[in-house]
Amino acid sequence: MKFGVSTFLWTSPFTTASFDLLYKVKEMGFDIIELAIERKDEMDWPLLKKMVKETGLEVTVSGAIGPGRDISSTDPGIREQGVQYIIDCINIAREMDSPVFGGPLYSAVGKCRVVSPEQKKQEREWCVENLKRVGKVAEFHGVTLGVEPLNRFETDMINTADQAIALIREVGMASVKLQLDTFHGNIEEKNIPDTIRKAGDLICHIQGNESDRGTPGTGNLDWTGIRDALYEIKYDGAIVIETFGDVSEEIAKAASIWRPLANSSDELAREGLRFYKELFKQP
Repeated sequence: MKFGVSTFLWTSPFTTASFDLLYKVKEMGFDIIELAIERKDEMDWPLLKKMVKETGLEVTVSGAIGPGRDISSTDPGIREQGVQYIIDCINIAREMDSPVFGGPLYSAVGKCRVVSPEQKKQEREWCVENLKRVGKVAEFHGVTLGVEPLNRFETDMINTADQAIALIREVGMASVKLQLDTFHGNIEEKNIPDTIRKAGDLICHIQGNESDRGTPGTGNLDWTGIRDALYEIKYDGAIVIETFGDVSEEIAKAASIWRPLANSSDELAREGLRFYKELFKQP
């Protein structure tokens, strides 16, 4: 098992000015830095690749799916922007040697409405059509897309692993799999370990977050059960802390981040990693 941490824990957006964060993440003992891609044009990619190589960190890539990047939007222009954003992130994942690009790829975070069955069906059709398009690009580049269920307060489309799996099967591409975030699972799943067992090898990425998005190991999650289930399905991918520190106004509103989640981002990262290593008995 390899352990990572998201750039969201310290900064939003992550830009060239934030690149020294790589040294901190390496010094803390993480294996992976997860890049949250908000503004790709504000990043010096050759420099970042050089620094990744210098530190020896591995990279995973995650999305920031705002209203202008919604592949199931009723606005065709926005749907195209969403497709292009995902393709851009697939290319970034390829360049940074990330095996995955994950997130709520199906809809914008914070999009929660009551709509007619007809509109819901239409939005799903657009979603499936566009996931097939980007799935082909991902397959060509050897990148896996991770479809992440979000809790009911952040999306009205995909809240549970069962819903995500149904969508993934409808898309029907080996390059489109399941990304699980234990924070969302704590709200929406009956039993997270059972969910992991049911999903099995469809799982391509885990964001191991506490029940309150605070430091892993300090809340009410059944971490022992989660660990045992991951061992049972022989999961050997990344487990990443993805929570939020100094976030942008857009991210704060979408994810409902209204208070500090720990004494400091550094403390949350260090203590979270210590907990991960103890849980999985790694030196």
